[in-house]
Amino acid sequence: MKSPRIKAQALKGFQDFLPGEMVARAGIIEVIRKIYERFGFVQLDTPVIEHMETLTGSAGLEVNKEIFRLETPEGEPAALRFDLTVPFARVVSQYREQIKLPFRRYHVGPVFRGDKPGPGRYRQFTQIDVDIAGARGLAADAEIIAVLCEAMRAVGLCQDNEPLFRVRISNRKLIDALLMGNGIQDTERIKHTLRVVDKLGKVGLENVRAELGEGRVDESGDPIPGVHLSPGMIEAILAFIDVKGAERLAVVEALRSKLPATNDADAALAEMTELAGYLDVLGISEREAAFDPSLTRGLDYYTGPVYEIEITACKSVGSVGGGGRYNELCSRFLAQEIPATGASIGVERLMTALQELGRLRFPKSTVQVCIATVGRVNQREVLRLATELREQGFNTATYLGGKKNMAEQLSDADRYEVPVAVILGEDELQRGEVSVKDLIAGKRLRNDIEDHDAYREAGRATQVTVKRAGVGAAIRTILEGLDNA
Repeated sequence: MKSPRIKAQALKGFQDFLPGEMVARAGIIEVIRKIYERFGFVQLDTPVIEHMETLTGSAGLEVNKEIFRLETPEGEPAALRFDLTVPFARVVSQYREQIKLPFRRYHVGPVFRGDKPGPGRYRQFTQIDVDIAGARGLAADAEIIAVLCEAMRAVGLCQDNEPLFRVRISNRKLIDALLMGNGIQDTERIKHTLRVVDKLGKVGLENVRAELGEGRVDESGDPIPGVHLSPGMIEAILAFIDVKGAERLAVVEALRSKLPATNDADAALAEMTELAGYLDVLGISEREAAFDPSLTRGLDYYTGPVYEIEITACKSVGSVGGGGRYNELCSRFLAQEIPATGASIGVERLMTALQELGRLRFPKSTVQVCIATVGRVNQREVLRLATELREQGFNTATYLGGKKNMAEQLSDADRYEVPVAVILGEDELQRGEVSVKDLIAGKRLRNDIEDHDAYREAGRATQVTVKRAGVGAAIRTILEGLDNA
């Protein structure tokens, strides 16, 4: 009996990337990678599987219920990493003798979260992280914000010198100064407050006000517990997160009147003032990076400045990245504190935004040259020519199908948007010549031609015959013309 057929499908929440998508992804990653290296960051990689306690710390599994739990063949509890930051903290702690601080690193790799899949939300996705460990000064935070802005510019998120993105910046110390200065000292209550404020963009002001108080009932009828803050404290929080300003320093001054007069408040405001100065020196405009005290996402994880990248021209996508200062993460591995700051860009979200804005191409291949034949040309000659072209640095594909007609061979090249064809014929082979054809220009010329003879003539106009030794120069001329178009 034949075995039953298995349904060909990916797991729920996971996705395949076909060649066009992979070419586009690789291009975006390469652009950002070069920006990171320009700022002095070096690449690092770690296993996708870590010890369970590495990822959860001493608190256990309840820390992250989205973890994909595993077990090694030896029976050790393990899990797929849910971000790239915790593995970085582990590496910095493990290799203290080899890694000299301060240490700048970037990391590109997949992470895994077992949450519910949805539009643009997957259980495996790729992050591009950039971090600095061992630097306590705010200049490090400013450098992270600057490299994020430069990366957004480099991938095309600018139009007429105006950014299509904005990095929103806040500081954990600001909200701590507000809450603790008003007598709220309980850590869990502070975290609950931060989580509620983080919902502002999703549920609206009145629902946030209700949750900061006695709680509310959501649309499905489920009760949502409140923080049980006093009405005065609730209004103080709402006034604090509502502070806005056209300039970073204007926001700092506006916040001064919303915070209690304490040493903690003075220290937090001084940090933001210092950070504003560094951003000015780095050439980061007010339009690219703005102080925004309503940003509270992840503040229970961070210890200082925190930032988030939003695509202002594509509100439906939401955040495409973010980060902040996390001085205490290495403490789960070491007795000493290692200050650190960093950020992550989500590749899938960034590509979605670029696609919606019409700023992302999906090339069908990376082939630059295809070889077609006319008449009886030995396959060994085709492979010999392909080897010569590859040695000259051209991505070259040979036709391996059964079709012999040149038009059919070139239609195969057209399907994959190959820009150049090198045509090898019997007579040309004897004379030591080849024909080089600009497929893109030929297609453009023939688009509106219906007359058969004119169609053929347009095709000839984009083709030249050259000696075998000059084929590389002819190809390079065509490719340079495409780059400059």
